[in-house]
Amino acid sequence: MTPGRSIVMTLGLSVLLAGLGAWSGATYVMRTMHAETPLHELVHEKLDLSPEQKRRIEGLEQTQAGQQQALQAEMRAANADLSRAIASSHAYTPEVQAAVDRFHHAMGELQKQTILHVLAMRAELTPQQAQLFDQTVTRSLTEAGK
Repeated sequence: MTPGRSIVMTLGLSVLLAGLGAWSGATYVMRTMHAETPLHELVHEKLDLSPEQKRRIEGLEQTQAGQQQALQAEMRAANADLSRAIASSHAYTPEVQAAVDRFHHAMGELQKQTILHVLAMRAELTPQQAQLFDQTVTRSLTEAGK
């Protein structure tokens, strides 16, 4: 095999694997965002919220759901851009990089919004409820990487 052909094959395989990795990561993120979390279960089933707390938290969740849907749509659009960019050039082009950056930006915004949502829910809790809430948040964050 000639050196030129080896380089082209290596580059093509690298781009294909990068695209597959980005797609796999995005699929994982999207799937895990839809799973019920221990925090959600805690808030809705174990904290014995007052009717007023339930009302306020439901309002927070409605707002969060809208923001989450918009950011998930942005992530899907970025993945579509990535797919088109890879298919059109089979190289790591500025268009591929732009699509990756677009996806990462949306994913980062989703993480920020989720953190703000968790903190807003915590603000609605009594000190005793907040203590259990904090333990669950800490456990969820530290176990997520295992």
